[in-house]
Amino acid sequence: MRLDELNSPERRLWDSFSQGRTTDVRADSASPVEEAVRTVRAEVLAALLLGAGPEPAPGDRPALRLTGARITGRLDLRFTEIAVPVVLTDCRFDEAPQLQGARTRELVVTGCQLPGLVADTAQIDGRLVLSRCRLTGPLVLTRTQIHGDLDLRDTVIASPGVEAISAVHATVGGDALCTNLAVDGGFRLSGASIDGEFDLEGAALRNLGGHALDAYHVRITEDLTFHPGFSAEGRIILSGATVGAAIGFCGARLSNAGDIALEAVDVTVSRNFDLGRGLTVEGGIRLDGTSIGTELSFRDATLTHPDATALSLRATRARETDLRTQRPIDGAVDARNAHLGTLYDAPDTWPADLRLAETTYDALAFPLPAAERIRWIRRADGGYLPQPYEQLAAAYRRLGHEDEARTVLLAKQRHRRTTLAPHTRLWGHIQDATVGYGYRPLRAGLWLLALLVCGALYFGMYPPAALEADKAPQFNAVFYTLDLLVPIITFGQEAAFAPRDTGQWLAYGLIAAGWILATTVTAGISRAISRQ
Repeated sequence: MRLDELNSPERRLWDSFSQGRTTDVRADSASPVEEAVRTVRAEVLAALLLGAGPEPAPGDRPALRLTGARITGRLDLRFTEIAVPVVLTDCRFDEAPQLQGARTRELVVTGCQLPGLVADTAQIDGRLVLSRCRLTGPLVLTRTQIHGDLDLRDTVIASPGVEAISAVHATVGGDALCTNLAVDGGFRLSGASIDGEFDLEGAALRNLGGHALDAYHVRITEDLTFHPGFSAEGRIILSGATVGAAIGFCGARLSNAGDIALEAVDVTVSRNFDLGRGLTVEGGIRLDGTSIGTELSFRDATLTHPDATALSLRATRARETDLRTQRPIDGAVDARNAHLGTLYDAPDTWPADLRLAETTYDALAFPLPAAERIRWIRRADGGYLPQPYEQLAAAYRRLGHEDEARTVLLAKQRHRRTTLAPHTRLWGHIQDATVGYGYRPLRAGLWLLALLVCGALYFGMYPPAALEADKAPQFNAVFYTLDLLVPIITFGQEAAFAPRDTGQWLAYGLIAAGWILATTVTAGISRAISRQ
């Protein structure tokens, strides 16, 4: 390129390149109509970056630093090696720069307007900064390697209907800083690796009917932050992600009504997964199979997905789980096969549909009376399941509340009875009335005492006749009644005396009652022992 072909701002840029000075061409234009004097051709930038500029003197540090220019033409740096830093501030590009497969030291673009940027498979030894910029086309960073930070703070990218940001399998050696990023279109970085934090505080992602954020199988060594002020319209996908610290959605707003708003299946989080403190979700949340190192929290969150599953925690594992939402979840909560650790909840925010089949927990932070907890586990639609009762009884036993545990197990047998055939239900009612299925053994003693008193009083007033008067022992109404009631033990009274008429029928009734009591006590005790 000949120097006499350069215009004034291009010549100034050419002369300052070798020393790395900033060329601010805004001073060349006194009014907007003189925009031509701010124009820098893209081919001039490319020529400087590819070694066509003046040789640097000893001690010089070449760099391209340009402010306030309108850059015309296409900046084509595909598959090139750029040995100097590039810093562009408040510039406007007519065409999207092409850096596919390029290698550069550092690229800093601040406050610029671009119709897009294509840098897939590029290698950047330092930072890639696109802050306070406005892009009207896609940002392509597929398989790009960035050894420093990726900085997209305060940038607006509008590419509705397509992927506004594509960073599939991108590698970031530092932090991904996306504070106040606004994206209209898809944001996809599936398979990406970030060796720092991924900060989306205050970001606004919009892709109605599609994926607002597709971070499938990403690896993040530090925090993944969506709070506060984050908002998304469309689905957020975190499935398969590995996060070395915590995930936070506090104060965020997720909207994908009628569909899944947050899909985080099989995620591994080393610390907290915080979905509380002001989070608002319109749509479902799926955390199936997710493993959380410490706490999973929905404290003060608002979840709405009516007539569907608002929160799915199937096979989720956490050391602590906080389900004290702002108000009852509008939709079903499915925690089947989950391990919730220490569970924090409150009766006034229990969901109407709660599925706890094969759910386990180490402790209940607020045990509550057994009657309330029984209503809690019966909130699920469907038939009888024994495990939720047994899990709740085990939790009470760990706290030393044996009476509450027996109440829960009695409720389990009563629930089971509703599924049995009519004749079996009748036997269940007898067991319940007599010994509470073995969990109320005192009832058997009370029944025995009541029958003993009735029999003793009657036979005391109307003693039966002796079968052999000369051989019969002295009649004792109490021991005679005990002989009738207790099937195995004998006091010699029953065989020696024979009641008649009403007394005979009473004797038959006492014998039958004794056998029923003995059978139900044996069945109940066996059941209770087998569940210890």
